[in-house]
Amino acid sequence: MKRRVFELATALTLLCLSGAAWASGGGEEGTISPFAGDVGNILWTLVIFLLVVTVLGKFAWSPMLASLQSREKFIHDSLAEAKKEREEAAKQLARYEAELANARKEASKIAEEGRRDAEALRKKIEAQADEEAKRIIERARREIDVAKQAAVHDLYSQAGQLATELAGRIIHKELNAADHAALISEAIGQMDLPERN
Repeated sequence: MKRRVFELATALTLLCLSGAAWASGGGEEGTISPFAGDVGNILWTLVIFLLVVTVLGKFAWSPMLASLQSREKFIHDSLAEAKKEREEAAKQLARYEAELANARKEASKIAEEGRRDAEALRKKIEAQADEEAKRIIERARREIDVAKQAAVHDLYSQAGQLATELAGRIIHKELNAADHAALISEAIGQMDLPERN
């Protein structure tokens, strides 16, 4: 920045010198030369120029330079802050993406667990249903066997009763109830009945 001020001061000095030379009327045949003219004018122009540069340097350029430096510092700080915030945002984005990936993984794990539990429950229910069906079939078989044996027993009883009545008619003799029951028991005892389980 100081270099720019020096360059500006040099440019203004040259401009003042050429202006003084041009004002003095310059040399022969109306040509304008920066070296032509009165030395006193040049000296006074230099003094005024240096005075103007000093006053401007003290009252104008220093505040302008301070303002520019503070603006430069503000921009630099703002850029540093923006870079820091961008890096923090990138870190937070990475953290959120990692959390999202973990959440997806956890959801997948929970869904898989649910499928396994449902499959296990289905197999358990099927096994219970098979077991219940076997129990019902076994109970039905036992009931059928009991009913069959009862029916066979009733059939033998009726057959014995019919045979007794028939035998009584043949013999022309009437049996009393006790003789009748004894004959039925004896006839049943002589018959081959299937064994009960």
